[in-house]
Parts: sequence; C-alpha cells; structure tokens
Amino acid sequence: MTQIEITADHLARLAKCTSGSITTELFRRGFMQCFLVGLRPLNPALPSFAGEAFTMRMIPAREDLESYSTLKPKPGEDNLQWVGVESTQPNQVMVIDSRNDPRAASMGNMLLTRMSKRGVVGVVTDGSFRDGSEIAQMTLPAYCREVVGSTRLSYHHVADLNVPIACAGVAVYPGDIVHGEKDGITVIPRHVAIEVLEACEARDPLEQYLALRIEAGEALWGVYPPTDQARADFAAWKAAGSKPEDAPVIRAPKAAE
Repeated sequence: MTQIEITADHLARLAKCTSGSITTELFRRGFMQCFLVGLRPLNPALPSFAGEAFTMRMIPAREDLESYSTLKPKPGEDNLQWVGVESTQPNQVMVIDSRNDPRAASMGNMLLTRMSKRGVVGVVTDGSFRDGSEIAQMTLPAYCREVVGSTRLSYHHVADLNVPIACAGVAVYPGDIVHGEKDGITVIPRHVAIEVLEACEARDPLEQYLALRIEAGEALWGVYPPTDQARADFAAWKAAGSKPEDAPVIRAPKAAE
C-alpha cells in the first residue's frame, strides 16, 4: 500500500497542535484511544514534536540467549537494538514495545545520544530508561513509564524492528505519526494525519478563544462546546485581527443564576 507523503512542513505544523485537539479529531474519525497512557517526559521543558514512527519490539529475555557477550561490536541478529539505533533517520521517533514492563531499561543515554546525532526527534518506551538524570538534560525528548538502573539484558530481548507493535496498549505501525508534548504521546494513523492536522489548525485557535471567554467568567452554556453564535463571534473576533494575548473577550449573556 502506498503511504501518504508526510513532509517536514507537515510535521512542524503538527508539532504546534495540542494533544487535546488531536485526540478529539481522531475520536471524531472513529479512533477511540491513541494516547499512550502513563508515559511521561523526562524533561517536560522541551518543546513539542512530531515525527514518523520507527518501531522496536521486545520479548522477554532468555538466560541462554541474553548475556553481556551478545553485545558484539558489529551488526547482527543477536544485537538488533544497535542495528535499530543505527537505522533511524531524521524526523523519526523511536517507539519501543517493552510489554509495559519497567523492570529493566529499554535503553540508556548512549543509544539516545546516538539517535539524537542521527536526527531522531523523540524516543518513547512503555517500559523504563536508565541514565534518567542524563537523559533529562538532553535536547532529545524521551518518554517512559519509569527510570531504573537495570540493564535491558535482565528482562528484554529485541526481537523485531519496524513491525507493528503495541506501546502502552496502543497499536503503532511503522510510519505512523507520533506527537509529543508535556502532557504525553499521541499516535496518529498515517493515512489520516494530514486531515487531522488541518482540522487541528482550525480547532486550536477556536479553543483558545473559547478558553478566554470561560476565563472571563462566562458559563459553559452557549460557549463550550461552541454554538453557531459562538463560532460566528470567533469569526468576527479573528477578522478584527485579534490575538489571544491582547484581544478583548467577546462576552455572551451570562446564564441566569
């Protein structure tokens, strides 16, 4: 199946959208749950991002196969984790299926540093990272369930690269669009990414405007969710060149108390 083309411009624009608008627009299109519940950024101060999913699937480690000696300094089936890191491309997001098992790290600072140099824009696992304090100082966004000291070899074996995976209970296919912000990670099926982007670019300014009205003391009724009148008010507000930081709020009549 031919994949929808997603450009660097699309990704930059998606990065500016909010997860609230993205998940709402996905819900409107029948996607009930695309948010990776329970994963948190190690550095919440980093800016939002969007990129294409590069997936890594882990299975439980087995003692006769997983040992320190398997970390050979060359590509091979017994060290797919290194192969995956060295296969990533600019504007990709590494998404790791660690089976929601945080007992051992999915990876640590060294591998994240390498992916950062390769142009990766985010790393996500439903397990743990090690070297959490170091990763938190990086400019590469990293999301996980926990931080631990244990090496991956203790509990995880990398079995596949760039195959469909589950991460935090959400299906992730290679090439899906991954959006990250302070609140967490949302996965956008690739074939709807552009229409979701365009819908969010219309929704976010409206939501900001409605929030101004609620902040000014108006009741929800007639404002949120927006009525036709509220949308017309927003259109007039926008046509007047108003901006959230300096525009007067258009007030609807207050509900009777």
